[in-house]
Amino acid sequence: MGIENGALRRFGANIARAQATTGKLAQTVVRKTARDIVKDAKLLAPVDTGNLKSSIGHSDLRGVGQSGDLSVEIGPTANYGVFLELGTSRAPAQPFMGPAADRSAGPFEQAMSQIAEEGLRG
Repeated sequence: MGIENGALRRFGANIARAQATTGKLAQTVVRKTARDIVKDAKLLAPVDTGNLKSSIGHSDLRGVGQSGDLSVEIGPTANYGVFLELGTSRAPAQPFMGPAADRSAGPFEQAMSQIAEEGLRG
């Protein structure tokens, strides 16, 4: 028992079509999630001078999805952000990035699951 050549070609074409569609949708979801995390982190960040809050951002979203890379770097450029997030031996943690990412985790997972299901259905 084997797979006929025509069925295998159709299957390959369906996968290629799904990859093009799902890739663009995943790209949109990743970009939106990055913006949402930045927005939430700025709302949750402790404010003294406002420097930390204004330094929170993300890497260039235009590169998301290029060459199959769907990664984004999100966080503050203020060098003391990590100390506020995690705390020190003298100061308690004041997390803002972790909670912001946690808020977006559920919607991100749902959107990506939906994209994968639709891509498999063709």
